[in-house]
Amino acid sequence: MPLERLEDEGLEKIPNLKLAQWTFRAGLEKTPELLRKQLLEKITKCIQDDNMAPYYELVCKELNLPIDQRILKSMQSVNEAKIKELDAKIKDAEENLGDTEIRTAMMEKAHYLSKIGDKEGSLSQFRLILDKTLMPGFRLDTIFHIIRIGFFFGDRDLVTKNIEKANSLIEEGGDWDRRNRLKVYRGLYSMSVRDFDTAAKNFLDAVATFTSYELMDYKTFIIYTVMSAMIALKRPDLREKVVRGSEIQEVLHGLPTVREYLMSLFDCRYADFFLSLAGVEQFMSCDRYLHLHTCYYVREMRIHALSQHLDSYSSLSLDSMAASFGVTPAFLDAELSRFIANGRLACKMDKVSGIIETTRPDNLNFQYQVSSFQCVIFFQSFVDYYYDFVISSQLVDEFSRIDKVTKLITSSTDS
Repeated sequence: MPLERLEDEGLEKIPNLKLAQWTFRAGLEKTPELLRKQLLEKITKCIQDDNMAPYYELVCKELNLPIDQRILKSMQSVNEAKIKELDAKIKDAEENLGDTEIRTAMMEKAHYLSKIGDKEGSLSQFRLILDKTLMPGFRLDTIFHIIRIGFFFGDRDLVTKNIEKANSLIEEGGDWDRRNRLKVYRGLYSMSVRDFDTAAKNFLDAVATFTSYELMDYKTFIIYTVMSAMIALKRPDLREKVVRGSEIQEVLHGLPTVREYLMSLFDCRYADFFLSLAGVEQFMSCDRYLHLHTCYYVREMRIHALSQHLDSYSSLSLDSMAASFGVTPAFLDAELSRFIANGRLACKMDKVSGIIETTRPDNLNFQYQVSSFQCVIFFQSFVDYYYDFVISSQLVDEFSRIDKVTKLITSSTDS
């Protein structure tokens, strides 16, 4: 596992992605007022400490806060003086020094503009630097910074374009460190666009070599890795790469709720898994990268657990399966009926006798069934989205311990 001291090495934490998460969380309607107040205090302190005048205006607009003109003008004055100083340094380098010094001076200005939250100013400066730079390593570091700006401002197009540029540059000749760093960037991007297969592959490849502390801390990285792997990997791969992964398990000892989420599914403790999944749902809904995919992820993981349980039987009663999952037969009946109708579960249910019979079609029949259901699934997507909110509220009623789980997983990620 990477040593904690490595967090101070590598690329600078500019822009500050924790600040973007705080801002996102403060803007959620469901955020408790006390927590929102604490977040606003942290945001304000961070903005004033770094004189982030451009970002201050943006945050006030996003969070519907009044702008303190005195504070804004004070920060703008500091920004103007610093930019004037940096421009003078660039001019001096151009007139008296060489290309290396010019590039260093330009990079210093770009970093400063990025640090204060001047998106357009920093991007313009970085483009000038790229036009004057041929070295692949230096260009990659610049593109990594542009990608972070995209993550910071939630600009998906900017991230997508520069991930593609980084992929091309790394093929031209990237060193070991930058290749591993790019895996984390690709993983985070893939996760943010719901490509959990690609996210899991890149995250798992980077577990033993993680140094991308400018994106996230190692605990958060492991949480994202486990969550992506659980939805993307089949059981044998999950066992080999995650359950038996020494680096991952070492971190999970300090994240008991995440470990319980993983192991309850792997150990077939489905009632505990459903409880943990409800906590994961709360975590995802408050995460700026995952909140858009919460309903999808939770639905797919419910299907995953139901399918895993059904694979062990040729037939079983609805009551016994409901007991295994810690839910009422009525809840499970509704759950199974929807997923069977959509072709997501290979079973059929006799509601008169209360018996569920599993069906295991051969590959050809399975492909035919999948293609037959594609049209139905397309039109069902909106109904699924609405249904997920109904099921979520029912899950809260089913599990009285949800508050405890939510607090535990939140405390684990904040630590």
